[in-house]
Amino acid sequence: MITAGVDLGSTYLKVVILKDKKRVGYGVAPTGHDHDLTSKQVLDEALLMSDLKKDEIDYIVSTGYGRRVTSLANETISEISANARGVQWLGEELGVRTIIDIGGQDTKVIALDDDLQIINFAMNDKCAAGTGRFLEILARVLDVPLDDMGALSLKSKDPVDITTTCLVFAKSEVANLIFQGYKKEDIIAGIHKAVARRLVAMAKKVGIRKVIFFDGGPARNIGMVAAMERELGMKMHVPDMPQIVTATGAALLAVNRFEEKGSS
Repeated sequence: MITAGVDLGSTYLKVVILKDKKRVGYGVAPTGHDHDLTSKQVLDEALLMSDLKKDEIDYIVSTGYGRRVTSLANETISEISANARGVQWLGEELGVRTIIDIGGQDTKVIALDDDLQIINFAMNDKCAAGTGRFLEILARVLDVPLDDMGALSLKSKDPVDITTTCLVFAKSEVANLIFQGYKKEDIIAGIHKAVARRLVAMAKKVGIRKVIFFDGGPARNIGMVAAMERELGMKMHVPDMPQIVTATGAALLAVNRFEEKGSS
């Protein structure tokens, strides 16, 4: 059986193709203004990697911020369900009990029971605080490539205390710190610390149990990972490709949906 998951995030669009529940192809690209066109282009990229054709795909499930705007999907599903399913598959042997996922415009914390079923979750989608977008915009203020922020922050010996995670005020605060002559690495380390503090407070309300799984684009940022682990006081598991966990979950759920329709 061949299925695909399409995760239409606010900043990046991800596609994963599974063949017999094994990942054979994937693609990632900026979402852009035409979500439907981008989803087709990224699917083509994943098909090229997997050496498959579109008409060989049995079922496609979409998820994420723009899940309803792609014409590719046979069905849509929530990000919470897709993310949890992807983690269940990737982290089953790890004994994952807590998921922290940072997206472009929202953050999610999901608690799993001993059977890897969702028992609680929290989602922040009301503002950019603590999201990938928050980090991206502050990287621009600092004139630092987003992909360089993690390594640069680890050079910090004296992180600056960032007093707000409200994006509007944080932009002004960071600009003022630059004007005062603070080192960029110290400002970035302070940003990571502020975001980590906010996310861990959110996670504590849901309930934190080991093992903690960290995914989403910002999980690629080693400075963000380090800040989160310091705030938590424990290590997290970060997958090799944290951006595509939710798309993987959507592709896995597509297997279930296709089997259910076949048996009905």
